[in-house]
Amino acid sequence: MKTMHNIITIDGPSGVGKGTLARKLAQKLNYILLDSGAIYRLAALWLLDNDVDLDDEKAVVKALSLFDIHFASQDGQTHAYLNNQDVTKRIRQEKVGMLASKVAALAKLREMLLQKQRDFASIGNGLVADGRDMGTVVFPQAKHKFFLEASSQIRAKRRFDELREKGEAADYDIILSELEKRDFQDRNRKVAPLVPAEDAVIVNTDQLSIDEVFITVYKGIKD
Repeated sequence: MKTMHNIITIDGPSGVGKGTLARKLAQKLNYILLDSGAIYRLAALWLLDNDVDLDDEKAVVKALSLFDIHFASQDGQTHAYLNNQDVTKRIRQEKVGMLASKVAALAKLREMLLQKQRDFASIGNGLVADGRDMGTVVFPQAKHKFFLEASSQIRAKRRFDELREKGEAADYDIILSELEKRDFQDRNRKVAPLVPAEDAVIVNTDQLSIDEVFITVYKGIKD
């Protein structure tokens, strides 16, 4: 398998800072950004809006054959579009995140979305791919692989603070409970469970700021 030198994978659990790091790396290197978690959230939102039963495989396949997605960078943020509608805020709702985790456990859906993710590698100078199985399944031939980790309590506190800063209602205990449920689903699913690639660099972010994480990862890429 030929090594892909212009692909960087960033994997890890929910709320660990993958998205912010990936965006900063993509901007620094002038690479395309792939937010794979957003792809699953977009798929989940599409199925939710169309009231599709996840147990009805034919209905799911039909529904996902009709949805179109793309990303755009605006004001330093990555915006997600579903059939040309900006749904960035909607896909970050907890109910969409939980459904996305269930969607990600369905083998048929993962097959459908796999090529959509790999197509991003053919755009631009290079790719920074953020997700849960980027280094293990989607781009196992990537030269640079990183796996971010942090305790569930730290991640819940970060999410709590983020919501409070935006003026949104937030309950730390609920956030922690939902985050740990999501972790369990992601780590224990039969298809592409959340695990580091064998050749990934593990970065614990418990005591690191996003700038410190960026410096650590960027140095690893350049060394």
